[in-house]
Amino acid sequence: QVQLVESGGGLVQAGGSLRLSCAASGRTFSSYGMGWFRQAPGKEREFVAAVNYDGGSTYYADSVKGRFTISRDNAKNTVYLQMNSLKREDAAVYLCARSQSAGWSTYPDFYNYWGQGTQVTVSS
Repeated sequence: QVQLVESGGGLVQAGGSLRLSCAASGRTFSSYGMGWFRQAPGKEREFVAAVNYDGGSTYYADSVKGRFTISRDNAKNTVYLQMNSLKREDAAVYLCARSQSAGWSTYPDFYNYWGQGTQVTVSS
């Protein structure tokens, strides 16, 4: 069974930065793509960023492109999301997910393991 545990969320002022981490259990982390999604109250789960199995391919939602960076450290079984120039509309619960293959997708159904999420709050 794969477990994903997010950390690094919190309260930050608009324009500030946060770095989210997602630690995965198991020995197959380096074989799978990983994604970050977010969900605000009353809204559907939204794709944020994704990375393939070795970090060689990444993709971002237009809303975060140029501000967020996804990366992974396969030696540490961890994927990161560096978030800069945060805006109030970035506030949400951020969840990491493991894909069903070495690649990535923007669709939640492509991911079969999910963490519990970490809250990001952005104040003005």
